[in-house]
Amino acid sequence: MIENQKVVTATYDLYIAGETEGQEELYEQATEKRPLIYCHGEGMMLPAFEAAMAGKEPGDAFDFTIACEDAYGEYDERGLKQLPREMFYNGDGEFDDERVYEGNVIPMHTAEGQIVHAYVVEVADKTVTIDLNHPLAGEYLHFVGRVLEVRDATTEELDQIRHPKHCCHGGGKCKGEGRKAKGECCGDGGCGGCGE
Repeated sequence: MIENQKVVTATYDLYIAGETEGQEELYEQATEKRPLIYCHGEGMMLPAFEAAMAGKEPGDAFDFTIACEDAYGEYDERGLKQLPREMFYNGDGEFDDERVYEGNVIPMHTAEGQIVHAYVVEVADKTVTIDLNHPLAGEYLHFVGRVLEVRDATTEELDQIRHPKHCCHGGGKCKGEGRKAKGECCGDGGCGGCGE
């Protein structure tokens, strides 16, 4: 049964509001080949998602909706920022067009040093427009899926979740030879595999 410190494997289709009123569109899927795997109660998923999944058993189907205020909040126009192009120059003093282009998501630092993910809306001659809202801000989330497996989390898994090392998406850099020596992310930008 799904409860805290259980590793859950599930499939789902995620629907959001479509362009036609009253219709939904498929936004994302977790399939049997690429399922959702998370540890319940460890903050890996939205609290409302975990609340809806609690108590389910392997084989159980689910179909629930999370309101935007319980998901990623309302869309905030203040999250749309127009910044000078110079902020996006690379170490050679040139505009970083390999990373900063329309439709890409780039990590940025706040004044407090926190890393946020910014969606590049427009690249103009003198400015770059970014959107700091979550891509699903203002959306309700409709999940339809099935629980595949529920098992106890290992001590190692819980330690990795609670004390991640070298998570590139969190600003960590890899050390060592090759890509690691350049301070680049290893693998797909996830945790593990970077080494000490």
